[in-house]
Amino acid sequence: MKSAPHVFDGENYQAWAIRIQAYIEGYDYWEAADEEYDVTPLPDNPTMNQIKMHDERTTRKAKDYLKAQYQGDERIKSMKVLISIREFERLQMKESESIKEYSDKMIDISDKVRVLGTDFSDSRLVHKILVSMPKKYEATIASFDNTKDLTQFRVVELISGLQA
Repeated sequence: MKSAPHVFDGENYQAWAIRIQAYIEGYDYWEAADEEYDVTPLPDNPTMNQIKMHDERTTRKAKDYLKAQYQGDERIKSMKVLISIREFERLQMKESESIKEYSDKMIDISDKVRVLGTDFSDSRLVHKILVSMPKKYEATIASFDNTKDLTQFRVVELISGLQA
């Protein structure tokens, strides 16, 4: 099952909307979202059931379009996952990089893996970010380790804490 990146958590809608649009455009999905499908129009004064059925048909057509355009065969998909995970594992934060620049790279890679249908947990991202930070962040990381349950720590919380 593919998991959607950047799930809206009820806070900071503007930032979420920008990130989700960038995600959609970055993977060339905008074309599918913007695609005009041959969908039967709703009748005048439709019932809730008619609206629901109409929405389900439209969603199914969009999903079918995306699957046909981007899924590829399983071997190609597996190779893309392996390449992305390798890139993820090798990535280290540079002294000259900001927390935002580095975390954006990490999130982009995890999004690629998730889009390909592979589970990529927040805890894995949190762990990778913590172990790949430069020494200047050791005190902050130690503070997190002493005050937070890092197994339950969300990426958003970590990034906010590191930026502060």
